[in-house]
Amino acid sequence: MAKPLPVLEPPAVDCCAPLTEAPLTPEQADVLARRLKALADPVRLRLVSILLASPGQEACTCDLVGPLGLAQPTVSHHLKKLAEAGIVTGDRRGVWTHYRVSTEAITALLAMLSPLR
Repeated sequence: MAKPLPVLEPPAVDCCAPLTEAPLTPEQADVLARRLKALADPVRLRLVSILLASPGQEACTCDLVGPLGLAQPTVSHHLKKLAEAGIVTGDRRGVWTHYRVSTEAITALLAMLSPLR
């Protein structure tokens, strides 16, 4: 069975209660800022959308290069940034890594940003 790459483990801190319930702690603000910064790039937003629209909601790095029109090292760089923010996770299978979106991270972001409970 494939095991996750250590560099792609999600951040240890889960973020956050809805902003309407309590102010963010400095640690929560840091986690939230990293996630939002990771998503604030057009290539990374496209990567997330491609992954979510892919069969099984996952894709190999090799399958992401063509749709983005970018070189494999550039795609890997963007995936690494998303992984460091906990937005995607990766599993190495042979020479390639297969990525999927962390639905928990996206759900947490949506819940935290929602003004209504």
